[in-house]
Amino acid sequence: MSPSIVPIVEGKSEVASVPILLRRLLTEAQAFDIEVARPFLVKRYSVVREGELERAVRLAVSDRENVGCLVVLLDCDDDCPAELGPSLRERCSQATSLPVAVVLAKKEFEGWFLGAKESLRGVRGIRGDATAPPKPEDIRGAKGYLAANMLAGRRYLAVDDQPAMAQMMDLAIARERCPSFAKFHQDVNRLVSQLRAADTDACNPST
Repeated sequence: MSPSIVPIVEGKSEVASVPILLRRLLTEAQAFDIEVARPFLVKRYSVVREGELERAVRLAVSDRENVGCLVVLLDCDDDCPAELGPSLRERCSQATSLPVAVVLAKKEFEGWFLGAKESLRGVRGIRGDATAPPKPEDIRGAKGYLAANMLAGRRYLAVDDQPAMAQMMDLAIARERCPSFAKFHQDVNRLVSQLRAADTDACNPST
């Protein structure tokens, strides 16, 4: 049975869109043998509390089949990623021995769409002249910024629009303009390498 990556996400829209991004990155890495498990949904302001993230990690591992690793993806909001990220990674390591990546989208998940906006022209109502703003990840209220770039009569609906945008966004442009997306990509590649190394070790046990 193929190992799986379990995404731990904070919103119902991310439950649909994050697996799409993960599968696209796994395809880029030619990791066709790695599955994306059903995401585990958490509440952002609950999971950062002591004990709640640990509980979510343990539940995610026990409730999914053949878990090989986990990706925790949250909005950074107004927290400092340099402080929150390492703290969350340390807490995850207390809950599981499996490889875990913690990615904090600065400031919001939709900032990644803003960074790749030219590739989203014509997708879910994005205007044909839409361009990415400078420093897209620094924008607070990215959802509203996306809506302002839509055709008249359209508004951004995360549950409906996120999956389509995740499927169509240019990953290379997002990596270039959005450091947290570049980290997401790097972390997924690291997890793939760790899963492959574990598989190699399992096939070649020491004697």
